[in-house]
Amino acid sequence: MLKSKEELQALRSQVKARMDAEIKRIIVCAGAGCVSKGALKIYDKFAEIMKAKGVNFSLELQKEPHSDSVRLKESGCHGFCEIGPLVRIEPQGWLYVKVKVEDCEDIIEQTIINGKCVDRLAYTENGEVYREQKEIPFYKKQTRLILDNCDKIDATSIEEYLATGGYTALEKVLFDMDAESVINEISESGLRGRGGGGFPAGRKWSQVARQKNFPKYVVCNGDEGDPGAFMDRSVMEDDPHRLLEGMIIAGIACGANDGYIYVRAEYPKAVARLELAIKQATELGLLGENILGSGFNFNMHINRGAGAFVCGEGSALTASIEGKRGMPRTKPPRTVEHGLFDKPTVLNNVETYANVSTIINNGSEWFKKIGTENSTGTKTFALTGNIKNAGLIEVPMGTTLREVIFDIGGGMRDGGEFKAVQIGGPSGGCLTEEHFDLPLDFDSLSKVGAIIGSGGLVVMDKKTCMVEVARFFMDFTQKESCGKCVPCREGTKRMLEILNRIVDGKGEDGDIELLKELGEAISKTALCGLGKTAAGPVLSTIKYFEDEYRAHIYDKKCPAGACQKLKTISIDKDLCKGCSKCARNCPVGAIKGEIKKPFEIDQKLCIKCGACLSNCPFGAIKEN
Repeated sequence: MLKSKEELQALRSQVKARMDAEIKRIIVCAGAGCVSKGALKIYDKFAEIMKAKGVNFSLELQKEPHSDSVRLKESGCHGFCEIGPLVRIEPQGWLYVKVKVEDCEDIIEQTIINGKCVDRLAYTENGEVYREQKEIPFYKKQTRLILDNCDKIDATSIEEYLATGGYTALEKVLFDMDAESVINEISESGLRGRGGGGFPAGRKWSQVARQKNFPKYVVCNGDEGDPGAFMDRSVMEDDPHRLLEGMIIAGIACGANDGYIYVRAEYPKAVARLELAIKQATELGLLGENILGSGFNFNMHINRGAGAFVCGEGSALTASIEGKRGMPRTKPPRTVEHGLFDKPTVLNNVETYANVSTIINNGSEWFKKIGTENSTGTKTFALTGNIKNAGLIEVPMGTTLREVIFDIGGGMRDGGEFKAVQIGGPSGGCLTEEHFDLPLDFDSLSKVGAIIGSGGLVVMDKKTCMVEVARFFMDFTQKESCGKCVPCREGTKRMLEILNRIVDGKGEDGDIELLKELGEAISKTALCGLGKTAAGPVLSTIKYFEDEYRAHIYDKKCPAGACQKLKTISIDKDLCKGCSKCARNCPVGAIKGEIKKPFEIDQKLCIKCGACLSNCPFGAIKEN
């Protein structure tokens, strides 16, 4: 156990020297996307081949590494999920993409033994081969601060975190700063909460610090319930000590001695990594009693959520930790005054805490140079949907939508045409072509009725039905409503009923107006922030795609051709040979006719299942 800052500094220097001595490294991405494509089998194959060839290699940080030794290790998510499994070779910085088990032999023989790049595995775009990861457009346009360690270190090793400067900020705060100066530094940096609301972190910390009621608590929201969002998950799984360090510093600044991390139960790997990190930090004396001999005590606890989206709301989250049903309460009082166990509580999300050590180490002035005047620093986004380069990215606040979609994302998949992007998940809204040059920051998005939210970006092409998108998010929100307040409980149900009718071809005159009226009423009267933003996807799609709603309601057509019940299936009489195969496979008997004569479909009976489409040998059945 470390008992002083000098002992910590000595250990950090020692492990850094050991890590620097690892000249050759094979780093296999073990993020969820790459693992799903076989990354762990690739890792095992590398070990098997090197052992068979007599290559000197290690799987862990060695006490005395040799210059001719190769370090094989798993890292966290590299971000470029679309082209995984990913393997990076150090010290060259080469990135191999879409690696298969059968490629491992070539990598060991050509790269590790002979020092040559396997160009067929390098990333290629527009005929240009990019060997080095940092030169690939997807990475070159990013500024990776929060995600900096994720593709470099072994998340299960506290030593590797120390070697990259880990817990330097904690050391500085414990011995060179007081609580007020820490809060001032965070306030001056302009750091705003990354969970969606964008509330200034320093102001929240100062509000808790001046409370006279004790004990106080530091709580981390790691629930991340938005569909398609996985930014916080990557930090918890791939760089857990960064989160712990930020929370401990928040405890010092606010006078709290206990931290609680609330993690969604669907993140078992994140829970396991956090538990290990807490154990390691406690054993080293970086958590627990009298940290580094400073006299400061801080203990960390993990609570697993039961999958309720509403528990991403502060008061519902703290109620869940207390063992109560996760439901929001009226405010005031606010969490900073009466939070967890009715005590003053600092509550931020994972990404917010992950920024803290970087700000302390580099200073608020440095941090303010990144991003915009009122939205400083970077923001992580999960880039998904109909986009070429899907994955996890991190860009300076104020980066435009155009830069994200086309410079980093590579544009639309399969030559598709851009239609919209859903930002902020179920609480967010849609942006269109007119917003391509809109800066992605808190204030700019607020002006157009959207929010950053946790950071989900779902890109959609012209084949996407915007009414169905609104229906999907409203279905999610309605199911996740805690039911405490009438506007959210009943209002979202009524909106979903209307949207279901519209996509089923049963829309009625006045539906659009009623959706607007309900949405605005819910936004004004719902109890919590989640309820107030529940109608966002519906209101924004009506704002920008009202013609699409009208086509569904009045023309009984889906312009995108996506709504199954609005499709028309017919038989081309000139192509039909009267074989009766379609009729024999129709589950509802909607197809009638005589052998060797054109058959017909009774549109009143047809359920649009498509069975006839797949069974017609002559291509006579059409869908439109």
